[in-house]
Amino acid sequence: MARIGTKNHPAILRVRNELRAMQLIDFCKEVGVQAIVGVEPDQDEDITDLERAIQPPEPLRVAKVGRNEPCPCGSGRKAKKCCPELTA
Repeated sequence: MARIGTKNHPAILRVRNELRAMQLIDFCKEVGVQAIVGVEPDQDEDITDLERAIQPPEPLRVAKVGRNEPCPCGSGRKAKKCCPELTA
């Protein structure tokens, strides 16, 4: 998946008024995030794409298991025999 806030995948923002739109456009320019800002007075503000672009989620990390412990895949076998790439 493309990183949000880039030229190919801009952040989509929705605000209620022109003043807020200009504030967000200026902020996006400062932090280097590409964004499309729409003004919709009858809708709630939605800037979640901007928040995700500024602070992307941490990647998941797989915990290492001992060689003689049960495999985390649920097979019931020892990890060294089932999924050796997960062993410490």
